[in-house]
Amino acid sequence: MDNQITLEVLQKEVASAVAIRRAVRLQPAGGIGDKIFPPTYEGGQYALEQRVIAGTRRPCVLLDSVQSQANRMELALLDAHRAGRIVLPLVEVDFPTSGMPEVGVVTSLEAPHRLADAILRDSMRDGRKFRDSEEGRMLDSATLANASGIFGLCPTALVFGLWDSTGPRGGLGIKFQRAVVSELVGVDIEGGTRPSSRIDPLNIQLNAGPVFRNAEGLPTLDPDKALKTNGKPVLFGKKKDGDKLKDVVFEPSANAKIPDEGRPSKANHGNVTPSLINHDTKKPHHGGVTLAYALQTTVISLPALRRLHFPVDGVISQETDAAAHAALAALALCGAALAIDQGCDLRSRCLLVPEAGQFVTWEIVRPDGSTEPFTLSAAEVCELLNKAVAAAKAKGLSWREEPLTLAPSEGLAAMVRKSRELAMQTTAEG
Repeated sequence: MDNQITLEVLQKEVASAVAIRRAVRLQPAGGIGDKIFPPTYEGGQYALEQRVIAGTRRPCVLLDSVQSQANRMELALLDAHRAGRIVLPLVEVDFPTSGMPEVGVVTSLEAPHRLADAILRDSMRDGRKFRDSEEGRMLDSATLANASGIFGLCPTALVFGLWDSTGPRGGLGIKFQRAVVSELVGVDIEGGTRPSSRIDPLNIQLNAGPVFRNAEGLPTLDPDKALKTNGKPVLFGKKKDGDKLKDVVFEPSANAKIPDEGRPSKANHGNVTPSLINHDTKKPHHGGVTLAYALQTTVISLPALRRLHFPVDGVISQETDAAAHAALAALALCGAALAIDQGCDLRSRCLLVPEAGQFVTWEIVRPDGSTEPFTLSAAEVCELLNKAVAAAKAKGLSWREEPLTLAPSEGLAAMVRKSRELAMQTTAEG
């Protein structure tokens, strides 16, 4: 292959190979041994597990999930589309024209369930529900044997996966499996600790209270200037009552000492004693991890693409299918390469870079297990995608160049407005 991949080569390999893959080892940007922070899940837990790597069982932690990696690739594609490097079919919901400029435009590359997402389902196209429009009805008849409509309207759904579980068929709605899967894990990890502390430059003392809340939401030490409940001054902090927070009043005769809700710390004043304990959960802070290395693997399944067929005018042809398969493979490569090109900054204190001296390549995996490497820059993969799309269009397939714009339904717009009002109210009260 001479380490280059042209459209002709891609078409040939997609027709017969098993996968296109890339594996790269990374280190913290701060250098080997620097601490990084994985994502936390319910209960503040890291996703820890044992993995067998090179025949050895090793402690690992998930650094970026398959779903998160897919989202990063989709956003990288959206950035490239908006920059004019590639042209992608998009379905978008325009909230600004419905009086919500702060929400912006939500595209099928940002909606969690892509083309089948409830945001699109509950939006309107020319006065009709999206799913009742000509374009929306296409989802009802899409199958593995007829993916032409989705190819032209939202091809990323065929690459990153789609389940039309909220459509008229419910759980029986069409499913398209993910054709590209990427994941990032930390290998040979050791957990760390994270202390909590704060030095207050004003040196406000713990017993400099009780602190009350006035009508402007500011702290005051004067009970006469505090908000009142049944004639009693309201303390600055709130107390948990089930899933809600409620005001606490101060009663000098009943309070031998300042209640927690009246301490300066409730107004974010005062020192925080250095500690390894999270005072909200009474559990040790998650202190990140050190690791031997991080491993990112990306795999594009070519059999998954070959299961899809793309009839034109009701006729399935091998040539048209091959052109569509190559375009989707190029789309998957483009999303992965563009996301890689943007850098691996996963979250605060989790910036990773490839190990020094590592020559990172893609590989074609053939049915006999043999592999052949190739390189592909972000600029080259954009050009490859553009050529593959042109070849697919030449076979009669649609590839929408202008976005399909929807408007949020009255009910969806009302829910968004009310939710934002409640969020602002909660912030003001908290």
